[in-house]
Amino acid sequence: MIKRASIFVLLAQLTLLALPRGVAASSDDQEKFDALHHSANAYYLDIAPLDPIELPRIFIVRYEDGSYGLNLFRSTSSAILNGHYVSEIDAGHGGEVQGDDHEVEGDTHAETQGGITGEITGELIGEITTAQLEGHLVPPGGSHVVLDLSISRHLFFAWLAMGIVLLIMTRLAGMYKKGIGRETAPRGLFQNMFEGMVVFIRDDIVKPNLGDKTDKYLPYLLTAFFFILTANLLGLVPFGATATSNLMVTVVLASFTFVFTQLGGTKTYWMHIFWPPGIPTFVKPILMPVEVLGILTKPVALAIRLFANMTAGHLVILSLIGLIFSFTNIFGSGAGYGVAPVSVAFALFIYFLELLVSFIQAYVFTMLSALFIGMAIQEHEAHDDAHQEQQIEASASPEAEPVFAN
Repeated sequence: MIKRASIFVLLAQLTLLALPRGVAASSDDQEKFDALHHSANAYYLDIAPLDPIELPRIFIVRYEDGSYGLNLFRSTSSAILNGHYVSEIDAGHGGEVQGDDHEVEGDTHAETQGGITGEITGELIGEITTAQLEGHLVPPGGSHVVLDLSISRHLFFAWLAMGIVLLIMTRLAGMYKKGIGRETAPRGLFQNMFEGMVVFIRDDIVKPNLGDKTDKYLPYLLTAFFFILTANLLGLVPFGATATSNLMVTVVLASFTFVFTQLGGTKTYWMHIFWPPGIPTFVKPILMPVEVLGILTKPVALAIRLFANMTAGHLVILSLIGLIFSFTNIFGSGAGYGVAPVSVAFALFIYFLELLVSFIQAYVFTMLSALFIGMAIQEHEAHDDAHQEQQIEASASPEAEPVFAN
């Protein structure tokens, strides 16, 4: 029963992830399925087939007179319908909003756009369309947005991942304070599972790379591992989104690794970058830009690797499910039903693969972070090259030559 229920949940998840809003069962509906659109960031939570849950919009605005202000709205709809903001797609359009089979007359759009007439197409949700809901908002007149601090879908799930990690670690810390796991053996599946993961990260990832500095950097590396893992797994639950498929999130994570690496760098680490020893002097100015570029490419590689891997898996799943809708639109409902078993089977395989990738990517990011930090904080032998030269001179001197008896 448990296995059957699990398969049912997975199939439902695959369907919900790919279900485009407003797709009808008939073959007359020609709405195209866009995998990029359904995996992209937005300012609402998609709980199709129900209406979306809009997230708050927060803007720092510079007004026409040069003053600055903070604008807060509970939703995108509130910002548009109150006339304070318009969607970017409204530029060049007027106040008539047309849905699938509905029309809503709006006066604020026509006024703010100088009376330009036209129509905005898209599915009607409440009093605005999906196109307006997904577009960027701009203030009318001469004002402009300096900074958009709105809560997006990926930011919401990043906060959710942080909250989950905080709750887990708080509960574990409470158990250890009571002596459970310190004075006695770990108790229960919850503590045993997480202690096993913590010990694995400490003994097999952090300690081999950081040595006696393990305790100093272990809290950050554990936090990075569990946050990335939680964010990855949240993208595999119904109505979820993967925060680590947002490049800005992975850039921030990689930036922390970069900062810890540079702050922990020893004198010999910086010497090897700005004045590499053991090479001719005239070559050192040529190597310095290369070494500096190497410092910057490491966090870039961390950010892009995590972002690309988490994005690619979801796109493959959505594309496989999208084949059902594509075949339905092109060849009819019969073709859609015919290709559905194959599409779902392959998508289910990729889904399980994504589950494995979620753990692998958290492990890889943590391992590489530990490796980069370890390379910077290691106490290199400052006189390695001089030592080698002395050995060469000593071997070449007559006193060092071996004496063989006749």
